[in-house]
Amino acid sequence: MDISAFVLFWAAIFTSNILLTNFLGMCSYLSVSKEIESSIGLGVAVFFVLTATTALNWLVHHLILVPLHIEYLEFIVFIIVIAAFVQFLELIIERYAPALYYTLGIFLPLITVNCAIFGASLFMVIRNYNFLQSIAFGAGSGIGWLLAIMMLAGVRRKLKEKMIPVGLRGAGISLIITGIMAMGFVGFSGIVQIQ
Repeated sequence: MDISAFVLFWAAIFTSNILLTNFLGMCSYLSVSKEIESSIGLGVAVFFVLTATTALNWLVHHLILVPLHIEYLEFIVFIIVIAAFVQFLELIIERYAPALYYTLGIFLPLITVNCAIFGASLFMVIRNYNFLQSIAFGAGSGIGWLLAIMMLAGVRRKLKEKMIPVGLRGAGISLIITGIMAMGFVGFSGIVQIQ
């Protein structure tokens, strides 16, 4: 693909936000966005995992899988790389930020199966990004995901539960807010789109 890494980085944040345009990574996004602090913690963790695993999976794909003609193992190998990196990150967070570790709870190890993480690695292969483009796309996608979860957490903090109809409380209002945010990000789509 002939798009520059700089443009790809900004496009992954705004015009092709992995969460608001592809709706990948919604499970933890909806569950953890109740509090701003935990949202930021998970968002930063997702950013690091997206950036690192996209780069690592590019190396694995181009230096191991393609030369050995075993691209059919791509899904399994990508998930193993993601799981290993998340385990490493989990150990670091548990050691240096135990409060964040307990706040995130089950959602930290579940980053392994977050479809945004896996999706970024697959997009990187499908779109034939080079190494620098892959890092830029992973970092931009991570920042875009962090931005989206912080925005939802901020809006949810301001909402008064009593003013929301009972049937829309919780996930219902969160999905409506996400849809409105996604429409806002569509306004950026005239700048550049990545396919």
